[in-house]
Amino acid sequence: MTRTATRAASRTSADRLARLLNLVPYLLARPGIELAEAAGDLGVTDRQLREDLELLWVCGLPGYGPGDLIDMAFDGDRVTITYDAGIDRPLRLTQDEALALVVALRMLAETPGVDNRDAVERALAKIESAAGDLADAPVAVRMPDDSTQVEALRAAVQRGRALRITYYTAARDETTERTVDPLRMLMVGGRAYLEAWCRRAEAVRLFRADRIDAFTELDVPAVVPLQAQPQDVTEGAFRPSVDLPLITLRVGRGERWITEYYPCERVERGEGDQWLVWMRVTDLGWARRFVLGLGPTVTVVSPPELVEQVRARAAAALDAYATVVPTADRAEPVDTH
Repeated sequence: MTRTATRAASRTSADRLARLLNLVPYLLARPGIELAEAAGDLGVTDRQLREDLELLWVCGLPGYGPGDLIDMAFDGDRVTITYDAGIDRPLRLTQDEALALVVALRMLAETPGVDNRDAVERALAKIESAAGDLADAPVAVRMPDDSTQVEALRAAVQRGRALRITYYTAARDETTERTVDPLRMLMVGGRAYLEAWCRRAEAVRLFRADRIDAFTELDVPAVVPLQAQPQDVTEGAFRPSVDLPLITLRVGRGERWITEYYPCERVERGEGDQWLVWMRVTDLGWARRFVLGLGPTVTVVSPPELVEQVRARAAAALDAYATVVPTADRAEPVDTH
């Protein structure tokens, strides 16, 4: 299986869910369609379409037994949906489901930096109208504990002044002082970010609000250079570039989730149930900690320096563990008197 950077977003869980929801009505309208034609229409590879169809086989209605799950028939390279599990029927929400949607939409409407707030409010109004008295249930919606800081940062950005921030960089496990010229506050993947021109890096950077330990509003206006442009965050806050280190991992079935969670340049099927994964990282120090935190079915293939760093750190951990002798294994002292 091969995947390029331009298709990285298509493997995220959210995008795959949207594709699966579109796939059933698409196939219902085209019984007996060839897989290659369907893959072309849907903008995915033939292998990805087959994996989606395999997933559909275990999707359906509660009960999840015969007659509950979506079913299909194959005739060579052609596929036909034989049971759609009621996906073509109008959606009818239970009281609990309606209330959960109302609460989620209210939370989204209160989240700082959310785009298309009007669309959120329109959807909320429709569901509240359909839910009737249930929508008036006494449910309090509050933002996470860092909402105060997010609002303080937003106010500082609106005043248009430069900021001095104390920022923790998780990739390098270090805290630095920076002077920045704010551009905007935004939400990416459920987290608040300050986007600003960093005078230290001389480039536009995204700073996670919960990693800004402290900030001071300076008495000088923010001066953003003409070349500073807001970043495209439609595919996430981290945008790997060719100048970042490229690592290759061999992962087993239990660790394949990293290809859904992290941007990968390429994924190929290896021997057995193993996959080869190519991904760019901010630095090898982060990559070392990342690999050591994964399961035993992950092996570093390249670069050689990362292989050595992981091997050395793992060996040191084993040596430290070996020096600790369990109490039960210690010999009782011998009284020689």
